[in-house]
Amino acid sequence: MSHAFYIGMSYGLTGLIVVALIAWVWLDGSARKRELAQLEASGIRRRARPAPSDGASA
Repeated sequence: MSHAFYIGMSYGLTGLIVVALIAWVWLDGSARKRELAQLEASGIRRRARPAPSDGASA
C-alpha cells in the first residue's frame, strides 16, 4: 500500500461525508417546509410582533 492510497481514501471518505451532510440538510429542510405547510393549512399561523405605532423600535 502506498501513500497515494491513503490520501485517495481520505479524500473519498471526506467527499462522501460532505455529500451525506448536504443530502441530510436538504431532506430535513424539505420535511420542515412540509410540516409548516401542514400547520398553516390547518389554520395555525406564524405570529410576528406588531410594529410599534409611534415609529420607535422595540
